[in-house]
Amino acid sequence: MAVELNHTAVHARDKHLSAEFLATVLGLEVGAPFGPFVPVDTSNRVTLDFYEDPDLTFVAQHYAFLVPEEEFDTMIARLEALGVTYYADPHHTDPGRVNHLFGGRGAYFADPDGHNMEIITRPYTRVLPD
Repeated sequence: MAVELNHTAVHARDKHLSAEFLATVLGLEVGAPFGPFVPVDTSNRVTLDFYEDPDLTFVAQHYAFLVPEEEFDTMIARLEALGVTYYADPHHTDPGRVNHLFGGRGAYFADPDGHNMEIITRPYTRVLPD
């Protein structure tokens, strides 16, 4: 049986702002609103549906994006142009640097709602049980 993630809701205080921010950094398009959601589609057909509820108290989440090596520097430049600090680590203690985990490059940054976004050029390697 093949199971794929199709979409996920990303809670935001301003769904348009948050969707535009992520789309700008990743070089993606913001889709037409769909019900209460503002979608950003990724190339592997997973949609991030930004959902706005200004009164909602939510916990910041982590979203990691596997990006082409040749686009990584462009994305870092977009973050810099937006005045957004990026970090080599998920705890945001190593500013302005990237990591080199698993032979690739990676960086973490916060979106307008404090979600911990990550761009990586190589997927993380993990040992799965037999």
